Amino acid sequence: MKLIAINGSPKKEGNTYHALRLVCEQLEAKGIETEILQVGIKNVKACTACNMCAKNQDEKCIIKNDDVNDWIQKMKEADGILLGSPVHYAALGAGMKSFLDRAFYVSGVNGNLFRHKVGASIAAVRRSGGLPAFNEMNNYLNYSEMMIPTSNYWNVIHGTMPGEVHKDEEGVQIMRVLGKNMAYLMELIENGKGTVEAPAPEKKAFTHFIR
Repeated sequence: MKLIAINGSPKKEGNTYHALRLVCEQLEAKGIETEILQVGIKNVKACTACNMCAKNQDEKCIIKNDDVNDWIQKMKEADGILLGSPVHYAALGAGMKSFLDRAFYVSGVNGNLFRHKVGASIAAVRRSGGLPAFNEMNNYLNYSEMMIPTSNYWNVIHGTMPGEVHKDEEGVQIMRVLGKNMAYLMELIENGKGTVEAPAPEKKAFTHFIR
């Protein structure tokens, strides 16, 4: 099994990276391979709402001059996806938001590529705004019918300078418990294949409120 972790920070080894590693260490202890994709440091363009990914049905965004399509395929092949972001103005950073918009929209209109994968989110923050960012990432997981493990508190860890999150005793425990629960859920799903029948996907119903 494999987990793909998304580092939405523009700092390659800042506190978001250290938080992701705290979670990944627990999965690696269970023999689960992990890989961190450094998304936040790349120039990721925003979705242009052209809808060509839905028309082409090729599991690709039409924007070709960045790594988004490669990352989408890595996420498709993985058993678990972990989203990690710093907090900018009580929300996700712009690059992370652009990536998630494009990746999850491509997934959704191409047969829901991430459906029933195990998915979780973590936020690294100096002081406040962690919960809005955490909830923002969870919206992508919920919409995609992913299986979300929990920890013993909300998945937010605190620190300012790179590596300082290791001083947040409760935050470290939250990441550790999340990693253990994530590995457990991934193992349950893997061992249940061929034994427990998964529910068939339903065609998405789209409604609006203009009469």
